[in-house]
Amino acid sequence: MELQAFYPALATVAAYLMGSLSFAVIVSSVMGLNDPRTYGSKNPGATNVLRSGSKAAAVVTLLLDAVKGWVPVVLVKWYGKPYGLEDGTLALVGLAAFLGHLYPVFFRFVGGKGVATALGVLVGLSGWLGLAVMATWLLVAFFSRYSSLASLLAAICAPVYYLLGDGTAWYMDARVLVSVVVMSALLIYRHAENISRLIKGTESRLGKKKT
Repeated sequence: MELQAFYPALATVAAYLMGSLSFAVIVSSVMGLNDPRTYGSKNPGATNVLRSGSKAAAVVTLLLDAVKGWVPVVLVKWYGKPYGLEDGTLALVGLAAFLGHLYPVFFRFVGGKGVATALGVLVGLSGWLGLAVMATWLLVAFFSRYSSLASLLAAICAPVYYLLGDGTAWYMDARVLVSVVVMSALLIYRHAENISRLIKGTESRLGKKKT
């Protein structure tokens, strides 16, 4: 069997390993902040890092978490075809990077909720798709001040936007659609506690520190 037959699997594993870099923990450690897994929601993500009081650390975490989802997708998209990496691999590496964030091998499989990484994947798939989802998140977050609610609605809208996109913005591929749907479902699942708090009216708003 030719080595090229293994390239999709190698690309998927590499994407998962990249996704397993928990930048909330790494950035907090480098900047001398408390481990985000020890305070607030205990979620290793940018929103919880923001509760440390360091906006800079939160922004860096957000960007790096998004980049680790974007990089594997665009590398396959731009350079994969000569190596037999087509849309099926594109769907796999995006999902693998996202799963790496949720279940990072380097951090005992305890990761974040994956919002920024999912956004990075979507931007990699299509700039317009990523922009539409990001705009949804920003609008909901701005008016509600709930990061979790914004994430939930953005997750629900992502596959809808993908299906509604015309051929000039992005095109519909069943394997990519399945990947987007799985990411959306997992995002909603990872926000189960937030959903419960939203219903009870006890969810923390953006800008409010948790003790």
